[in-house]
Amino acid sequence: MTSAGGLWIGVAALAVATPCLAGPWTQPKGQGQIIVKFEEMRADQGFDPDGNPVDLPADRRDTALGAFIEYGLTDTLTFQFKGDWQSGEDAFVDYEGRGPLEVGVTWRVWRDDRTSVSLYGGYADGGEGRNAGYAAPGVGDQDWEVRASVGRSFDGNGRRFSPRSSFVDVQVARRMRQGLPDETRIDATAGSRYGRNWMLLAQAFGGRTDDDGAQWLSVETSVVRDMGQWSLQAGWRQTVLGRETPAASGPIVGLWRRF
Repeated sequence: MTSAGGLWIGVAALAVATPCLAGPWTQPKGQGQIIVKFEEMRADQGFDPDGNPVDLPADRRDTALGAFIEYGLTDTLTFQFKGDWQSGEDAFVDYEGRGPLEVGVTWRVWRDDRTSVSLYGGYADGGEGRNAGYAAPGVGDQDWEVRASVGRSFDGNGRRFSPRSSFVDVQVARRMRQGLPDETRIDATAGSRYGRNWMLLAQAFGGRTDDDGAQWLSVETSVVRDMGQWSLQAGWRQTVLGRETPAASGPIVGLWRRF
């Protein structure tokens, strides 16, 4: 595997309270990582059923502190866990409580030196927080998700100010939900490594519900700084398009530890 693919295994697993994704590259047997992330999303506008931005009756805030853990059971099977603690408020409710807890397994179907293809299956138990960004706190019970991922890494061209290595991955998921409409999701990540200790990430998270209701597209950019086995991530997320969903934005801060 190239430096981009090998070092940034699971690099798309960066957001916990909203989209939380597993990369196409599985963890090697006996190795893993934990990512602790804080995010605070705020919105004073939302998207109406026609996709037009409209003012909310009051400002909305959603804050989450979460953890994502993955561990290589074998070289082709990776166990994953994610969960968070949430608080927030809007015009109708103040809330605080556990968000959804999800466990799952990623199976690497195929790989070569640059490309990896994986399938994921997971189960989530809803909590008292927002189990979906478009829903009221506490709405939603149990979910099942299946996800297909493909990723490819690239070497740099050696030019000054060019990245040493890069990668892209695209993921398509189907989420079957109890208490909420089923969803189809499409997510993408691009990353480039500069020098020995810096990486720039650009991500997009999109989806829609089956009932012709909520739709969303959020974009996120962040910078990751390596410090040995630790990494620090800082970035910003913004909902740019949607329907029946808040136009939220805010900072994200993550602390990674590989083991």
